[in-house]
Amino acid sequence: MKNNIRSVSLKQTKCDDKFWSPYQKLVVDTVIPYQQKILNDEIPGAEKSHAIANFRIAAGMEQGEFYGMVFQDSDVAKWLEAVAYSLWVHPDPELEKYADEVIDIVAKAQQEDGYLDTYFTIKEPEHRWKNLLEGHELYCMGHMMEAACGYYEVTGKKKILEVAEKMTDCIASVFDEEHYGIPGHEEVEVGLMRLYEVTGDEKYSRLASYFIESRGKRKDFFHEEKDNRDFDIFNMDPDYLEYNQSHAPVREQTSAEGHAVRAVYLYRAMANLAAATQDESLKQACERLMDSILQKKMYLTGAIGSSGEWEAFSKDYDLPPDRAYAETCAQIGLVFFAKAMLDMEPKGKYADVMERCIYNSTISGMQLDGRHFFYVNPLETNPGLSGEVFGMKHVLPERPGWYACACCPPNLARMILSIGKYCWNESEDTIYAHLMIGQRAELAHADIAVESGYPWKGEARYTLTPKTEEPFALAIHVPGYVSADTLKITVNGEAAEYQMKDGYAYILRKWNEGDVAEMNFPMEIRRMYGTVRCIDTAGCVGLMRGPIVYCIEGVDNGPQLQALILPRESSISEHWETEGVLAGTVTLSMEGLREEDSDELYSTAAPEKKPVKIRAVPYYIWGNRGLGQMRVWIRE
Repeated sequence: MKNNIRSVSLKQTKCDDKFWSPYQKLVVDTVIPYQQKILNDEIPGAEKSHAIANFRIAAGMEQGEFYGMVFQDSDVAKWLEAVAYSLWVHPDPELEKYADEVIDIVAKAQQEDGYLDTYFTIKEPEHRWKNLLEGHELYCMGHMMEAACGYYEVTGKKKILEVAEKMTDCIASVFDEEHYGIPGHEEVEVGLMRLYEVTGDEKYSRLASYFIESRGKRKDFFHEEKDNRDFDIFNMDPDYLEYNQSHAPVREQTSAEGHAVRAVYLYRAMANLAAATQDESLKQACERLMDSILQKKMYLTGAIGSSGEWEAFSKDYDLPPDRAYAETCAQIGLVFFAKAMLDMEPKGKYADVMERCIYNSTISGMQLDGRHFFYVNPLETNPGLSGEVFGMKHVLPERPGWYACACCPPNLARMILSIGKYCWNESEDTIYAHLMIGQRAELAHADIAVESGYPWKGEARYTLTPKTEEPFALAIHVPGYVSADTLKITVNGEAAEYQMKDGYAYILRKWNEGDVAEMNFPMEIRRMYGTVRCIDTAGCVGLMRGPIVYCIEGVDNGPQLQALILPRESSISEHWETEGVLAGTVTLSMEGLREEDSDELYSTAAPEKKPVKIRAVPYYIWGNRGLGQMRVWIRE
């Protein structure tokens, strides 16, 4: 595998986008301060976090007991990483000062040998490293590594990076070829590859390789571990190997299996390692696993992990809309995995899935007030059933304020604030533009100012200031739904010569200062159909416009949304909203039918159908106008 593709750091970009800048402002102004208060138990009525206090207790700064989930440390780590990106988006000396104070506490909580985990330090120090299946030690440390890299990259401060390096030395002293061990929840592999990316020290990529290559090599490991200990945390089944992807060596895995978040975190690290080591075999394994997701296990919204049992991938094509688990973290992880694939080989299908997720099933996890969050992102809710009946208790029809298990909110915050670095790659002769997000980017070949009307308009404008006299290509991702006969690409107002390859339009030329490349295409409304193998959506239609998936809500369409029918011949019109919650979005309206309700449970008489107007709104915004039904799939 020959790969000279380089990733782009966050500090090379500055977001200035009509869609994403307001989201970043919401995270900076509301989400991060709100989560800071949550972590310090300062929000009345919200689930207790105690996460900062856990570190203070472990550091000997106060007395008390550990409280929370075994992986509570990761909430602090992800919040610190989000803070790092926030300081780049909007410098804030007071926030940076507080983050430094939190880092001081974390550093004091670290043990002399580098070990850092408040649960085991406070509660069960005698059980360190004895429950890798359930203990989440390596998971929490992996997130702290990511936080350290982000904070160092933005601020240049090394204290948290030194904590991560010392922590990694501790891990390396415990696990090697003679002392086998793998984490029950993958993430340390990602953190180690981030450390390698930031420091260039191959000891981190070697340790990541150890954990990745060791997975699935000893199928009896977790069972033996359980037999050799006298305590449990979650009483997990050590024989369910697919759950943590340890059922086979990673190079032999062909289907996305088990806990969806664990899976995509592993796959991301595999792709990072394959890119760093030029490993063609590992790259092919990643390709197979991504294809398994895209072709058989992903919802229309980009969500993954359909089973509420074990938060896992289910069987192929088992994608029930009303019982979907679709954890916010899972699709965020899929974004990360897709970008790692682009770091190896720019292909449109990877940019397409990244786009599908960021505009739908990730941001749907947060209320527009920045204070309420979904863990589960269903494609259908029915109050009275959703959140109440067996098999659907995980499907909440309203976003809660916080969770005892609160991995998703800080994960979403860090993704939104770092969105700029997912837009680009470079090689020796090409700039790859993956996402149509307005920003200024300082790249090796050129500085580029991007103006975009996306996702509501199919237009993007790239103004270049080249840094070289040599020709190079600007390769712009063309969304997979755009047809060649409607695509228009110009340079300085004239039709451009370009070549299409793997979903990218390559414009190769000698660029001059002020040259402007523009891409335009119509945003047509598309009817989407699932394969009949997806039994829950047979006979139904979904609606998309650009990257946006639409849904219908009871607040617009009345009760019993399942009674609505959208005839195939019905025309669909679009409306630019200017008021209320929906302001700044495009909604859809169409002529439909409503089957009349009956008091009889069963009847020989077919229900009458009456004409009605149906209104559809962007899926990501659902649940912001009160409690009610919601459906993505409409009967046709």
